[in-house]
This record gives sequence, C-alpha cells and structure tokens, in this order.
Amino acid sequence: MVRVGLTTERLAQAGAELADEVGFEQVTVSELARRFDVKVASLYSHVKNSQDLKTKIALLALEELADRGAAALAGRAGKDALTAFANVYRDYAREHPGRYAAAQLRLTPEEAAASAGGRHAQMTRAILRGYDLTEPDQTHAVRLLGSVFHGYVSLELGGGFSHSSPDSQETWSRVLDALDALLRNWPAQSAQSAQSA
Repeated sequence: MVRVGLTTERLAQAGAELADEVGFEQVTVSELARRFDVKVASLYSHVKNSQDLKTKIALLALEELADRGAAALAGRAGKDALTAFANVYRDYAREHPGRYAAAQLRLTPEEAAASAGGRHAQMTRAILRGYDLTEPDQTHAVRLLGSVFHGYVSLELGGGFSHSSPDSQETWSRVLDALDALLRNWPAQSAQSAQSA
C-alpha cells in the first residue's frame, strides 16, 4: 500500500531538495525512499525509476526558473530587463545548485515541449525585442545569452573565480554591461557568413 501523502509532486519537490543538498547526480529513488522511510517499491507508483525522478526534478526546476524570470521581467525593458533576467539565473543557481543542474538535463522532444523551457525562450526573445534584433540574429543572441549566463554561473559555482581579483560580482556587472553594449551594436552579417548560410 502506498503511504498516505506521497504524490508525484511531493516526490519531485523532495528530490529537488535532495539535489540541492547532495548534488543532482546523486539523486536516486532509493535515496529518496530512505528520506521518506519507505520501501523503494512504494515510490514506483509515482516514479518509474531514477531517470524519471530526475526528469521530474528538471521539469520542476524549469518551472521555478520561468516563474522567477516572469516576475523579474514584469515592467522592465532593455538593459534593466537583461540584468533582471540574468540575475534570476545566477541567484537561482547559487540558492539551488542541484536544481540548477537539473534544469540542464537533456529532455526528450516530448518532455521539452511540455516543459517550461519554451517560456524561457519566449522571455529571452522578449528582452531582445527591446534591442531591435530580427531573425536570424535574434536566435544567435538567444544562444549567446544562454551560453554566457550558464557558462559564468557554472564557473562561479565551481569556484573558478574564488581566488582572484576583482570580485566576481564586479565581473558579473561588467559582463552584463558588455552584453548590453553588444546587443545595442549587434554586428551586421558578414558576406562570408551570408554565403555559408
């Protein structure tokens, strides 16, 4: 018999908390069962296996990030919107490193389509409309922003900026200044890249 109170949502939430404590890669159904003091088999009516649990944690993390991003962007445009959105990612990763790692999980096309990932892309494109970018440059810029945000946050979480000056916060502010300047002065497509397109 399934223990009263165990639901898929509760298990995903508990798995997300576990990921923040021990690391996303360490999350398993058996570790979660220990947390609830139940047999592993009693969780299988809610999750198929550890990969399914990790997918549910990833979907939860993407939803949380999207909700935070939407709240941060409300009423903002231009550099203010860019900075607010970037800070959502950085703050979330620092507060919830396991969940942030989960948000990077590769999903199947069906899972990705049903996830909040689309909301992230829409919000990024909304920011870029303030910079008057059209396609295909808008897609290039979406990829650039994602790469910079994720790359910086990953290096920072890994301690990559802990042993040198200036302070990481100062660098983060300068990175956002540079991104804003780049987006305002996006380079025209070169003849060579136009020919290869």
